[in-house]
Amino acid sequence: MNTTSLQGLVTFLDAISEKIGRTIAWLALFMVITQFGVVVLRYLFNVGWIAMQESILYMHAILFMLGAAYTLKHDAHVRVDVFYHKLGQHGKAWINIAGSLFLLLPVCLFIFTYSYDYVMTSWTLYEGSREAGGLPGLFILKTSILLLPTLLSLQGISLILKSLLVILDPNKAEIGEDE
Repeated sequence: MNTTSLQGLVTFLDAISEKIGRTIAWLALFMVITQFGVVVLRYLFNVGWIAMQESILYMHAILFMLGAAYTLKHDAHVRVDVFYHKLGQHGKAWINIAGSLFLLLPVCLFIFTYSYDYVMTSWTLYEGSREAGGLPGLFILKTSILLLPTLLSLQGISLILKSLLVILDPNKAEIGEDE
């Protein structure tokens, strides 16, 4: 596979994370508006809806679960940086490859493998809220548990490919390059 093909695959994988990240970022706004509505309804009108309160939890969970790959794409994740920032592009590329292959991808595989039956059981039961008046689609929310490692793995593969491009031709590629 030549570098042009690798770059095309990186662009495609990055576009997935970018589109999902930008789309779900709107959940933060809806979450704040919904929370404001809950507070106003509760304290001004003495009215409360379990479904409305649960929707905030759903939005919060989806925001974090589906936003993790976007965060990794923009290198905005938490990094224990002892020496990474002092390295050049070539050194950073090797660290990113090793970290992705030996940490990120195995953890994603672990999460997906051990969550699969849990999520499928929820789908089999069409699991809903345990609260009277709660949201009926808990099984849909639990699906985000499988989407997290899937999207993170795709972004991890993109990071590995970007790093390979840096190693193969340091003049053409740069790690952490954002649109």
